[in-house]
Amino acid sequence: MPSSPPNQGKNVTRRGRRARAAPGGNGRPLASTCVKGGHYSPVSQENLGRIHQAALRILSQTGMADSPPAVVETVSKAGGTTDADGRLLFPEKLITRMLETLPRDLTLCGQTARHDMDLRGTRVHVGSGGAAPMLVDLDSDSYRPSTLRDLYDVARMVDALDNVHFFSRSLVARDMNTTALLDINTAFASLAGTQKHVMVAAQSTENLREIAAMCHIIAGSAEAFRARPFLSLNINHVVPPLRFSAEACDVLREAVLQGIPVHINTFGQLGASSPVTIAGCVAQTVAETLAGLCFAWLLDPQVKAVFGMRPMITDLRTGGMAGGAGEQALLTAVSVQMARYYNLPNSTIAGATDSKISDAQSGYEKALTISSAAQCGANLITQACGMQAGLMGASPESYVVDNEMLGAVLRSLSPVGVDDTTLATDVIDRVARGEGHFLGQADTLARMQTDFLYPVIADRTPPEEWQAAGKPDIRVRAKARAQEILTSHYPTHLSADTQAKLRARFDIRLPPQAMNRPHMQGAE
Repeated sequence: MPSSPPNQGKNVTRRGRRARAAPGGNGRPLASTCVKGGHYSPVSQENLGRIHQAALRILSQTGMADSPPAVVETVSKAGGTTDADGRLLFPEKLITRMLETLPRDLTLCGQTARHDMDLRGTRVHVGSGGAAPMLVDLDSDSYRPSTLRDLYDVARMVDALDNVHFFSRSLVARDMNTTALLDINTAFASLAGTQKHVMVAAQSTENLREIAAMCHIIAGSAEAFRARPFLSLNINHVVPPLRFSAEACDVLREAVLQGIPVHINTFGQLGASSPVTIAGCVAQTVAETLAGLCFAWLLDPQVKAVFGMRPMITDLRTGGMAGGAGEQALLTAVSVQMARYYNLPNSTIAGATDSKISDAQSGYEKALTISSAAQCGANLITQACGMQAGLMGASPESYVVDNEMLGAVLRSLSPVGVDDTTLATDVIDRVARGEGHFLGQADTLARMQTDFLYPVIADRTPPEEWQAAGKPDIRVRAKARAQEILTSHYPTHLSADTQAKLRARFDIRLPPQAMNRPHMQGAE
């Protein structure tokens, strides 16, 4: 016969919930940039080798079309050739030599050192991205064209969220009417909005030089920026299948010469611009990524480069992207495995839900794809927060919800300690013979503060408390938290003097009053 009432288990559980939420706990999730993945491997090492060999065959036999003269000249000097159709072929020995000598140690820095990201091995970092053309209004849930002010605001959101490690441009500032204004103001709004590492794009070499000059002013000198690069460049050097983009290759060349870290990104769509099979899609995407990486390496053998395979699933019924599909999780996982096969600093996309708001569909699609990428050991997971509608819109409330989801994903990567203390056989014996639960044990109380990640937005209250509070769902709490951040969190890491220098040097369109708390605007 049990020695305690039948409902004691439920009471203990609820006491445990309240204990975890009690004052004195950490009270909010804390991001970790030290967690490692690499626990999930859907493809064997032997078959990864087969994909690698297929990629080598593609590069040496099919090669790349539309190769710009600078690329042809650079690769040809290293042993590349051009076939009768004008396709640039990469010999296997050239790719092998690159993979043997390419630097693997890469740190992407924040404007403050606590936001530095070490990309060695299977260390996992999660961040924003998407370059969406629309913002989801916080109050009405309606989609509208995004602006420079919106871009700055979502950068502030990322700066305030503990489980988001970097800011990749999430929105397109559609109120900038030239590419020069767009690129320069995107870089400024991003760098002013967060101290975390920033990733942007440039549409021309001229724009890139201006972005580099901006970074030099912020860092204090060109040398200081090269030593601690707090901005890197997303470059889509390929138009699948197997064609170079001349403009992107020019930008890639300039970025490498400027010492700016580069993301060698490829975006094939399975069944549309790459084969319909996962193995074939990955093989082509590997080849396209290696081609860009080889060009960058030939320009500078010490290039700071990120291997950015990010193939996407196509919904073959409509031709649209299906970023939250189970097939997408599998395709991304295999892509990450290939980067690990080469032991290269890498990035991928996960979290590109097709849902229009942060609802249950958004939650399960994001959690599935991001978890699989993290478990595989992706160094950088972009588009992991804030994005909706297949990357067509960014949502302030989604950043808040996703921040909490990312904390849980990162926590799931933590190693499990097994030793005499954690096995706790003596404690088990004492409790089993005594009071019958572990809530009052010293180790329970101590680890309550260190071993658990407590949600702020997710609800763990009993049903009766939830009903008494008006049955709020996660979106209600997320909207309130997003509003709180947007009205109170204004980063000040760029000094007034630095901002004045930047505004004197560049055509900055973000008004100074947009960068201050409302109560400070009267002083401007």
